[in-house]
Amino acid sequence: MCLAIPGRVVELLGEERHYAVVDVSGVRRNINIGLLRHEGVQPGDWVLIHVGFAMSKISEEQAEDQLRLLAMLGEAEEAMQEVRGYDFDGERE
Repeated sequence: MCLAIPGRVVELLGEERHYAVVDVSGVRRNINIGLLRHEGVQPGDWVLIHVGFAMSKISEEQAEDQLRLLAMLGEAEEAMQEVRGYDFDGERE
């Protein structure tokens, strides 16, 4: 199943800010935010992530709804496994 996972931006990385540290239910990973560079992504913003790329900005309410939906569908653990697999900087938990 293709998952879009909500995460909260914690920190912007690099001068060009194409990457950010995002927290997804306590797991932090670097993701690519280049597709949203014109939307002014800032720490505290919520984004929908797919395969390590932020695809869109969303509200906190939308993020909470998405997380509940993943849990109801039994996909929450699969989503967390996907997040743990992101590896833009060579770091692993």
